[in-house]
Amino acid sequence: MIRFGPAGIPLSCKGRTLRDGIIDLHHLGLTAMEVQFIKVNSAQRTVLPEEVGKKPREVADHLIVEVSLPGRRGLETSPELLDKPLSRKAHLTTLNWFLAKDYGILAQARTLARAVDIRLSLHAPFYVDFLNSQVARERSISNYRWSCALASALGVDILIGHLGFYGPDGPTVSLDRVTKEIKSIRDWLDKLPGGHRILLGIEPNGHPEVMGSRQEILQIAKRVNRVIPILNIPHLAVRESSSFEDKKELEAIMEEFTTASHGELYINFSGVMVQGRGSFRMNPIKRGKVKFENVAEALTERGFDATVISSSPLMEHDAMYMKLLHERALAKQFARKAAEKRAPLKAAAAAKPAPKSQKKPAPKPRKGKGKPAPKPAPKKKVRPQKKPVRAGGKRPPVKKVARKK
Repeated sequence: MIRFGPAGIPLSCKGRTLRDGIIDLHHLGLTAMEVQFIKVNSAQRTVLPEEVGKKPREVADHLIVEVSLPGRRGLETSPELLDKPLSRKAHLTTLNWFLAKDYGILAQARTLARAVDIRLSLHAPFYVDFLNSQVARERSISNYRWSCALASALGVDILIGHLGFYGPDGPTVSLDRVTKEIKSIRDWLDKLPGGHRILLGIEPNGHPEVMGSRQEILQIAKRVNRVIPILNIPHLAVRESSSFEDKKELEAIMEEFTTASHGELYINFSGVMVQGRGSFRMNPIKRGKVKFENVAEALTERGFDATVISSSPLMEHDAMYMKLLHERALAKQFARKAAEKRAPLKAAAAAKPAPKSQKKPAPKPRKGKGKPAPKPAPKKKVRPQKKPVRAGGKRPPVKKVARKK
């Protein structure tokens, strides 16, 4: 099955909540949405008296994503604390997220998405830096952990994130160190309620100074369990300076990503305009460097199960356009297979001799007489006209003409 959807709440949606977005996608005929957790506004506070004894997900009007307790090294946190009752000594980290104010709204969105068969995924904050400073590393790890908490509550299938900048020690050492950080985040996600069912997706990046080439994300996916590569075609097109016009090359890349993700193919697509080395801009699909027609044909011919997300500025409009192109590719494939099935029948029919006609031949005219003359048309009988009748029902009197003597 192939699902299509936008990266965020649809532009045509009047409301801006998760519930409104899911209902709008269902009316549009789309079956996927990538929830955007991009801007992070966090706050730290202590536990209120009325919150003591409640679990973090039971607290109304507060989105608690991290619980810390005093320990030997100061405040220590663990994912298990998010599923235990709060104590008076705990310190909380809450988020101010415009899509949801508490876990109750996330649970409603999860139930509604499953009811209308819309697959949800979550994108973690874009800014990631594990290697260049301790402050940036702690911030990046916190953003990933908070994303894990939201993904677990929302019941998504995939949590998507980036790898961050290269470190001062070079790409090889940077890859080893980032792999350890990704593994620790994967372990954190496994300890959350329902987190072991969520896949951690690593997305490539088109900027050369940022970690995220095709080989790097495939290598991390190979080293860490339940980590899959995300096939972001526009970013790969910029990074590799290719428009993927060769359909065989594109099919090979899709096969490589499908194998690395154990059958799970997650595609992010939009138009892209390259402005220089490492400089590009996302465009609508019709104005982009890479055409989706080749992707649609590859999805149809190879039979991939995939989720295709539109990161175009037009969002759900381009998602519906990609769905239309895929349906056209399916129609062409069906017509081609039907023609291949009819070809042997046509060849067999052409090899057989033509059957003799069973109609009796027309009689030949006799010699000397020629064709019989056509029969004359019968004459029509002319009826005499009746004299007009007056309104009273009597005929007018006949005038007598005097005879001359």
